[in-house]
Amino acid sequence: QVQFVESGGGLVQPGGSLRLSCAASGFFLDAYAIGWFRQAPGKERDGVSCISSSDRSTYYAGSVRGRFTISRDLAKNTVYLQMNDLKPEDTAVYYCAADIMRTRCLGTTITTEMSYWGKGTLVTVSS
Repeated sequence: QVQFVESGGGLVQPGGSLRLSCAASGFFLDAYAIGWFRQAPGKERDGVSCISSSDRSTYYAGSVRGRFTISRDLAKNTVYLQMNDLKPEDTAVYYCAADIMRTRCLGTTITTEMSYWGKGTLVTVSS
């Protein structure tokens, strides 16, 4: 089955850190640009970060730049999102997806070719 499975979410205090994992099955991460996205309650899904397979270039939304880091481990076929200095506004369900038409990210844009969406992992930042 072709899919992503996200994990690593939880409850964390403001200023804390979490590392999210996104394990791919049924395809190789190196074939596509891979993005992390999030959806807060009552809001639209937004792009958070993306890593290209062509040159491993990375992209971040302005709200997370300098605090979040995307990386990948091809041996584990897994993409990570290290999140530091978390803020209450980071509270959301986090998803990953692959742009099956591209090896290079279009920034953090959610393209129509984004596929293999996982069920997400909930991150709650609260004191």
